[in-house]
Amino acid sequence: MQPTELQISAIPGLPEVVAGDNLGRLIVEAIHSAAMQVKEKDVFVVAQKVVSKAEGRVVPLSTIQPSSLAHAWSDIHDKEAAVVEVVLGQTRRLVRMERGILIVETQQGYVCANAGVDTSNAPPGTVTLLPEDPDSSAARIRDALQEQFGVPLGVIISDTFGRPWREGLVNVALGVAGLDPFLDYRGYHDGFGRRLHATVIAVADEIASAAELVMGKTRRVPVALVRGFDYREAEGWGRNMIRPSEQDLFR
Repeated sequence: MQPTELQISAIPGLPEVVAGDNLGRLIVEAIHSAAMQVKEKDVFVVAQKVVSKAEGRVVPLSTIQPSSLAHAWSDIHDKEAAVVEVVLGQTRRLVRMERGILIVETQQGYVCANAGVDTSNAPPGTVTLLPEDPDSSAARIRDALQEQFGVPLGVIISDTFGRPWREGLVNVALGVAGLDPFLDYRGYHDGFGRRLHATVIAVADEIASAAELVMGKTRRVPVALVRGFDYREAEGWGRNMIRPSEQDLFR
């Protein structure tokens, strides 16, 4: 059954997150402070940035010794050499170097700009890295929330990615726990009776993108609750959303 209505709510009141914080507990406290209810199959969308901060994935640039490659790239494109070096350190494979942007395959397998290394919403003089294992991060938060509220819940760790052939950025799911990240229509029939052969919807990405509308990049609201989508309960893994290289038409 497809929903006829979805409800997306920002969860206010989370403090500035620092290394060692129990993010699940902070979310629970924010929910209680806001007098919000949690219902079965609610989905919590959590910004990657606060997950990275809680897990200590913050790098002081003063500790970085840039390589000759980082210096060369920074000189050409007016980039901070230490930031470039951090990007290279998070890179499994360089995909493209163009117009001052490094498109890379990260150690986790994502293909994105600058390996997800980011200075926005990070303390001055630091950058944040992507979580080492976003699926495990999502599972830990899901477990903490389910233990508190006693109902099945989903958790998505989201981040902002660009798209090769469209302007603008969208939020996508890096880590997933508690829900199937896909809605598979293969084998079903369309309104004219034609059998569908290839339609698999990335619902975890769609939920992450919708949640960004109430989270924003500048509002300091890193968690949202999405209600009304009757997803298939599953352990769920965001890593399954990474297209294998042998199926990629463009690598």
